[in-house]
Amino acid sequence: MVLEWKLFLKEEFKNAISKYNNFSAPGSNKILWKILKQIINFNDCLVSIINITNACIKLGYLPLHFKSSTSIIIPKPNKSSYDSPKLFHSIILLNTLSKLIEKVIRERIQFHTIANNFIYSHQFSRLKQYSTSNTSMFLTHII
Repeated sequence: MVLEWKLFLKEEFKNAISKYNNFSAPGSNKILWKILKQIINFNDCLVSIINITNACIKLGYLPLHFKSSTSIIIPKPNKSSYDSPKLFHSIILLNTLSKLIEKVIRERIQFHTIANNFIYSHQFSRLKQYSTSNTSMFLTHII
């Protein structure tokens, strides 16, 4: 089955960005989520972001600056020695705009895979409408 990839809609971006916490750490581009949410409210800015995303899909290419990240290493508290990697937390900060674009693409792909039954019926991990309650109903049905 071949599906035509439709251009992204403003609603997809607005819905995706509304789920992000305003107080999440900024990405490598230092743009806070609350700032990006304000930027999206300007129609010209939102259209530009959508055009960038559509171009990335059409070309099959994501610019390198969207792939860059910053790693922050935080020592775990109350440790006598820090000579082992297990004693540290690693936080990876990705480009904020790239996270938004990735989320919109991921949600679109997930919608199409579920709507067209491309997912194995026993697949439940991280899919919408495939929560633990759906899993328990499925298991109850089997029993």
